[in-house]
Amino acid sequence: MIRTDSRETSAALDPNRGPVAVIDIGSNSIKLLVAARASDGSIVELCRGVEETRIGTGITENPPRLRPDAMDRAVASIRALLCRAAAFEPVHIAAVATSAVRDAVNGREFAERVQAETLLDLSILAGREEARLIGRGIACDPAMRGAKAFYLFDLGGGSLEVLAFREGDVVGLASLQLGCVRVTERFVPSPAAPLDADAEERVRAHVRATLAESGFAFELPADTSAVVTGGTATTFRAIEAASRGRRFEEVSPEITLNDLGAFARRLCAMDLAARAAIPGLPAARADVFPAALVTLHEAALTAGVAVMRHSLYNLRYGLAAELLDAR
Repeated sequence: MIRTDSRETSAALDPNRGPVAVIDIGSNSIKLLVAARASDGSIVELCRGVEETRIGTGITENPPRLRPDAMDRAVASIRALLCRAAAFEPVHIAAVATSAVRDAVNGREFAERVQAETLLDLSILAGREEARLIGRGIACDPAMRGAKAFYLFDLGGGSLEVLAFREGDVVGLASLQLGCVRVTERFVPSPAAPLDADAEERVRAHVRATLAESGFAFELPADTSAVVTGGTATTFRAIEAASRGRRFEEVSPEITLNDLGAFARRLCAMDLAARAAIPGLPAARADVFPAALVTLHEAALTAGVAVMRHSLYNLRYGLAAELLDAR
């Protein structure tokens, strides 16, 4: 089921630059952003959409391979999102794929199929390029203007991107195989059951070990804050909004480590049916959401941050900004 959201904006758009569209093929979902440049130089979102396609199913197999049914779903999702984008007459459409397609032995075969069936040239991003575009995207967030130093976590289905910013520059980045689909397949024996303490500790130990092995150094000042992007944080905030009977935008973007940990404990104690019934939690994410919360919580613990600010400015914004600048 496609979920879309079109934005009404009062911003004056740059008449010399038409809108652009970005389709981001992640391991868990495929997302659309249609954006334009405002006269003041900012990025304006015109439309967004998401399909929970789970192309990364089975990505932990040896060798990692995209399954035929997952590729079928993905192509159908791309077509649906292209139809949604067409209403805005974008002057350029870019499609990128990240962790699952990047790692799969038949990733190139999938890219060729996308080109043959949708006429889109699909770029498969290397991990560092994905992280760089996420950094470019966060620079578009008005709330981050003037931020001196912060960490950025972007948790997806296949990977976790970690970046460190100082004075507006990226001073450290890593793309790690800690996505929630990947971690669930590897460490959660029964996603339909509650996540027991042993499985949770295996996830946490794997997160700590992966961060240590990556060479990424959390060396910013001790009181450094963090920004978080990606579906896990967006879903956490959507659940919070639904529980309070508020719109998403009315809920604070700040996520404390204490609140995240408490919610993770509550959710891990639920079975799949109970999770899927939580307002704001898409049923298609309910199986991987416990591992996602635990992974994000442990990453923040390792970084030593107490509060993370959620941002919707992500890889898609970074790529949209580059497309708009190129025109």
